[in-house]
Amino acid sequence: MRAAVIESVGKAVLTTVPDPTPGPREVVVKVAACGLCGTDLHIMQGEFAPTLPVVPGHEFAGEVVAVGTGVTELAAGDRVAVDPSLYCHECRYCRVGHNNMCERWAAIGVTVAGGAAEYAVAPVANCVKLPEHVDVQDAALIEPLSCAVRGYDVLAARMGASVLVYGSGTMGLMMLELAKRTGAARVDVVDVNPGRLATARELGCSAAAAAADELDRPQGWDVVIDATGNAKAIQDGLGRVAKAGTFLQFGVSDYATKVTIEPYRIYNQEITITGSMAVLHSYERAADLFATGIIDPKVFISDRLPLEGYPDALERFAAGVGRKIVVVP
Repeated sequence: MRAAVIESVGKAVLTTVPDPTPGPREVVVKVAACGLCGTDLHIMQGEFAPTLPVVPGHEFAGEVVAVGTGVTELAAGDRVAVDPSLYCHECRYCRVGHNNMCERWAAIGVTVAGGAAEYAVAPVANCVKLPEHVDVQDAALIEPLSCAVRGYDVLAARMGASVLVYGSGTMGLMMLELAKRTGAARVDVVDVNPGRLATARELGCSAAAAAADELDRPQGWDVVIDATGNAKAIQDGLGRVAKAGTFLQFGVSDYATKVTIEPYRIYNQEITITGSMAVLHSYERAADLFATGIIDPKVFISDRLPLEGYPDALERFAAGVGRKIVVVP
């Protein structure tokens, strides 16, 4: 079969790899669409993936074409979205319900072959069957949505909060949509990309600007969310949190990224700084929300490229072109 492969740091190619076969409790999925995200860029930079080469793609959905001998829950022809998370279920963190902190953490498309291919293997337990009205090519959005849902689990959002989101790419826009639906009184968005800010306005943010200073809110915001991973944005965002407010580090930074905190201010103003890592008991809920139309795929997916365009898709994503880019095998 054809697959995109990140062969080495900085090098992605389209090549042919052996067709996958399912284990007893696995299925083979004919991939309908696979999304790109910042994690794929980190893999290209030599971070996250423990070994290269690897077939990337942790945001994908498709049709089941083969099932293992022990699979009874799904059958060939079923349309599914795939949670890429692979946990050991044995370590201390798994046993206390923090599977995303698993000491043997792994993921489809990161540590094992993923969905940037014509076919992919997944445990049956990781597959969520899609209702008939959901377009399977759009369902690649469920995985990033599940990360956003996890972020709001961490925030434990309260009614009437003021929210500031840094970044209006896919994840920032998803955080905007969830903020609107979890009782925020206002949701403001900051981004240096005018095209992406226009999308934030289209989706109904309260205000959008290239810098937080333009928003004229000296008291700050109850909740500040970084969806960029950019050190400058993070540093600025930490200074925008209102008293008794919360800063959520949601964007994925490079390992070397550093910012400065002010311990006295954190103490004196009871500021919470927290993070949200990937997916945790949120994939099924995201699939349910997606099926209700909580996000509009026509707005979120800006580019649909053929699988052979995967290297170009990575370059477009790295350059900040568009919003969600998906490849279609």
